Amino acid sequence: MNCPTCSNETEPGAQFCGICGTGLTSGEANTAGIEQPMVGFIEAVNLGFKNYATFSNRATRAENWWWVLFTILGVTALTVIENLAGIPTVLSGIFRIATLIPSLAVGARRLHDINKSGWWQLLLVVILIGWIILIVWMVKQGDRESNKYGLDPRTTPR
Repeated sequence: MNCPTCSNETEPGAQFCGICGTGLTSGEANTAGIEQPMVGFIEAVNLGFKNYATFSNRATRAENWWWVLFTILGVTALTVIENLAGIPTVLSGIFRIATLIPSLAVGARRLHDINKSGWWQLLLVVILIGWIILIVWMVKQGDRESNKYGLDPRTTPR
């Protein structure tokens, strides 16, 4: 099969062109190069839970940082409620456990957006200075073209 955008010969069963990143499945060929709107808070939270344990593909900076804000706000609100009610930290603990896997998944997809393996987040957390490196990578602009982890999420319909 040839890519409809750049005419590159693609492998049978490929989902996107390895040269230009155009989606090769029906309906995606027309979306290559069209900038998708940035995700908002609610959409990022929905994507985080929808892709609960999806460690493949890519996530935008907005998706990652809205998810981080959601988890910080959730833990903070539940901790305040627990302190005011004088109850043990059960609610915030449950929230942390419930958001642990999606947080790792969003982090892995965010690292994929800059063409880094998702395993880096686990390796860098162990090292004190690793947190700084991880934050710098999370802030970095993602690849504007396809990489080995998939299509640019800014040009791929969600």
